[in-house]
Amino acid sequence: MPTVHDWINNPLAVVDGLFAQSNSSPDWEKKVVEYFKEKLKLNDAHTWVPSLNDVPLYYLKPNSLVKFRCMVQDMFDPEFFMGVYETNDLTSNSKQVKCGKYKDITVGGQVDFNSRNTVTSERQTFYCVPIPGESQWNSYAGTSQARVVPSTSYVPNRHKRSYEEDDEMDTQPQQLKDVSQGTQSSAESHGNTEPKRQETEAPSHDSSSAHCTSSLDLNFPLPGEKGPACLVKVYEDWDGFKLNDMLEVFGILSVDPALSVIADEREASSLLDPTEVTETVEEQRVHSPPPSLVPRLHMLYAQPLVHNNPLLPSSAPENNGDHLSSVLGELASVRAELHTYLTHVLMGDSLAAEYLILHLISNVYSRRDVLPLGKFTLNLSGCPHSSPYTEHLYKVIQQLVPSSYRLCMSLHNMNNQRMVPRKDYTANRLVSGTLQLANNTSLFLDETQLEQGQLDATGESTDYRLHLNTSINPFDQVNLRPTLNPPNLEEYLSAVQVAQVPSQFNKYRIYLSGARALNYTISDEITKAVEEDFVEMRKDDPQSMSAEDLHRLLVVARLLSLSHGQNTLSRDGWMKAKQLEALRISRTQQQKSLSGNEP
Repeated sequence: MPTVHDWINNPLAVVDGLFAQSNSSPDWEKKVVEYFKEKLKLNDAHTWVPSLNDVPLYYLKPNSLVKFRCMVQDMFDPEFFMGVYETNDLTSNSKQVKCGKYKDITVGGQVDFNSRNTVTSERQTFYCVPIPGESQWNSYAGTSQARVVPSTSYVPNRHKRSYEEDDEMDTQPQQLKDVSQGTQSSAESHGNTEPKRQETEAPSHDSSSAHCTSSLDLNFPLPGEKGPACLVKVYEDWDGFKLNDMLEVFGILSVDPALSVIADEREASSLLDPTEVTETVEEQRVHSPPPSLVPRLHMLYAQPLVHNNPLLPSSAPENNGDHLSSVLGELASVRAELHTYLTHVLMGDSLAAEYLILHLISNVYSRRDVLPLGKFTLNLSGCPHSSPYTEHLYKVIQQLVPSSYRLCMSLHNMNNQRMVPRKDYTANRLVSGTLQLANNTSLFLDETQLEQGQLDATGESTDYRLHLNTSINPFDQVNLRPTLNPPNLEEYLSAVQVAQVPSQFNKYRIYLSGARALNYTISDEITKAVEEDFVEMRKDDPQSMSAEDLHRLLVVARLLSLSHGQNTLSRDGWMKAKQLEALRISRTQQQKSLSGNEP
């Protein structure tokens, strides 16, 4: 059987071997997927697979097994490819049936397009980018044991040259043309799929890598993001994925330079005869980026990520009950320490610190029509304007959560920064925006920079709308009431943060992600008690407690219970939630009476 070296370094040999053994059986494709799934489960073998997130592309061997932690930024129409094809070996005058799955380019002789053995199959293409807004502490690099060296085969094999190099150099254009005719994806040839990555033009072959990079639009949702983008080819169950999903994809890396040649030839032919293809030139440029910059990844297996905290197992929480119980064993003390830390950050406001903890563990756990259940936003009003307080507060949030983004709501940003993704019909891609984020990303909206002025069309976001369910956490609801007044706020906040040792931050990070992952239920007894309490609260003044108020109170009670490691609501927990909300409402009303309706 293949060794670790074989199935990681040469997975196509495994695929071709299983195909040769049982290609007549319809189950051979399932056997391939199961083979790699089982291999990855054994002895943490997944840690030996090189990661596109951590290892430069030029260090990775073409056609090897790699992994990629990513977010699905765009999805394309299904494309057709030759799942099985037959080749003619002109030297031996023999024919051979070959597997075309997990490949972009046919190999092994001239393809017989009229063969009865040809099987046309279908696959989907996702355009995937690194998970947006990941914090600097959030790195999986330390968990990888993969050993890589610069690929020695990448450059020599670029054009499949073998014996008589000089003769092949003379015939190179024809060879590449033949390769393009035998390309695996008929949709790449005829224009139905691929990623939406570039915005202007694909670089010419004599362009330097730096020039290529500068001419490409990798379509990252957030400005300043770095990392690889990738075209992920999906062969089964693609309807189970959706936009903005976080995935860890294990697949076969394809960076054959012939793909760039094919793209160039398609573009040139379309300029000569536009009727030959159905794609626009813009769509071809966007959907066929150079594989040296946007590699193709043929998915063997993808694990949905319920979170992207490297300090916790990435599998579903129901499979990690024992682990969560162990890491949350110190929950009471960790919660108290976190509350004290946040109280200092919020200048002595313990109520605001309490609500910030609830916000940081909140998530949308279900949807009822368009109502997102579990959403708990937090609006901290009354923040100091005389110093960069919000910048320091955001740095604290960054240190606690795996992913976040600070969006300064200045007039300039709202008029110049695209926030809502839009559909570009000419290039057939979804142009990303800063609000296209993965689930449970903490979105920090800084309104201290709001100013008077006129919003233009970009600021008003009046173009194409596509409804997507998201679970990100912007802020909404508590007036800040400091009890501390340090002479130098910046020095004070820096000192508070420096006082926290890295191991303590890790406890906070595990606590927040772990508490969010806990299951939660309400017993019939408590449900009845809550209903009776609701009726009692409305008895004297029906306007004092609306259905919306009850929903908010139930969300606070849920989060308060989870924050204490309790996965069910108790009577005591319900009373504490009521007290907490009463304090918040009282403070809000007092602030309104003092300063009017504060923005």
